[in-house]
Amino acid sequence: MFLLARLLRKLTRVGRLTVIDAAGGRHVFEGAPGPESTMRFHDRAAEWLLFANPRLYLGELYMDGRITLGNGELYGFLDWAGQNLQRIEQERRHWRATPPWVGQFVRYLQQYNPIVRARRNVAHHYDLSDTLYDLFLDSDRQYSCAYFASDNDTLEAAQDNKKRHIAAKLLLEPGVRVLDIGSGWGGLGIYLAKVGAGEVVGVTLSEEQHKVSNERARKEGLAGRAQFFLRDYREQEGRFDRVVSVGMFEHVGVVHYDQFFAKLRDLLTDDGVALLHSIGRSDGPGVTNPWLRKYIFPGAYAPALSEVLPAVERAGLWVTDIEILRFHYADTLREWRLRFARHRDRIKALYDERFCRMWEFYLAGCEMAFRYEAQMVFQMQLAKRVDTVPLSRDYINQWEMMNAGRGNLAV
Repeated sequence: MFLLARLLRKLTRVGRLTVIDAAGGRHVFEGAPGPESTMRFHDRAAEWLLFANPRLYLGELYMDGRITLGNGELYGFLDWAGQNLQRIEQERRHWRATPPWVGQFVRYLQQYNPIVRARRNVAHHYDLSDTLYDLFLDSDRQYSCAYFASDNDTLEAAQDNKKRHIAAKLLLEPGVRVLDIGSGWGGLGIYLAKVGAGEVVGVTLSEEQHKVSNERARKEGLAGRAQFFLRDYREQEGRFDRVVSVGMFEHVGVVHYDQFFAKLRDLLTDDGVALLHSIGRSDGPGVTNPWLRKYIFPGAYAPALSEVLPAVERAGLWVTDIEILRFHYADTLREWRLRFARHRDRIKALYDERFCRMWEFYLAGCEMAFRYEAQMVFQMQLAKRVDTVPLSRDYINQWEMMNAGRGNLAV
């Protein structure tokens, strides 16, 4: 406990943490006024593991019940940790450097993502029970950052805002042909078909999402205009007036960015528009949290714009608009976390207690990352020609106002 106590003492800049070790000893770490929480160890080995690799073992020990965080309130502990990590990152940022070559080599191995591996990574997370996602997502099953236009927006309203915002940036017009890369459960693609797209083709690597999205299109009477295929984006052929990708780029891998944007360029018509919506990081290149990579999103990585833009340039594409969404994903995750908690007993019946603790840690931990750390979401509009989109952003608001309330799925 001695070494761990030294680590916690250095970490604590704000708030108060009370730690109860495996022998029952009590240790208090206190900084400036702020949040208060507790941590209780249930075996000595857990103390050593947390000291050795806190980013991996904090979540793992919580999942296994070997530590108790926050007197049963996980969120309170992670809020304390997030605020302190934010202070430390601010102090260190002035000398932070790009990862050394060893770190870059490890990232290459982690993010090498051929089609076979990509399918396996997607199945790990997205081919879980349909019921699970119905219990914590919105009614349209949007599993990406919502767009909260006001503090009073419900999750459903914010996800509708997101779809409308994306359609506006795509300059969606009647009859255009749209490709949705990473089409999820079909909500965005069906929305685009309902508000004017002539044809929508969606591609996903999830067997469950593929099945559900086509069934939803059939029920909406759009089976001929919105079709979804079990296919990697690298296997897609043809040309499209519009290309959109939401929440999929995080699974591409840095080593494949040139391939991704070259393929996007080839799929886009000469006067076409593309919209990329992805999690990113504002503090430069980094690595994925090891616990998140092991248990939730194997192979995933949220890039810095400095890693993305060179690949866009090499593909010969114009960046015609970038918008940074800051707290929108934190608020989205908050809504998912609260809905998960309301239905915890049903989710536990589907899986088990360890699964529930794992997902609670995932949802609360990611919310803290978007509130206090360098995580954000970017929407990047791309075109082949500099004059493809209007020179003023007024068209975005105009399209949204004209299409408010249109295209929502029947529930």
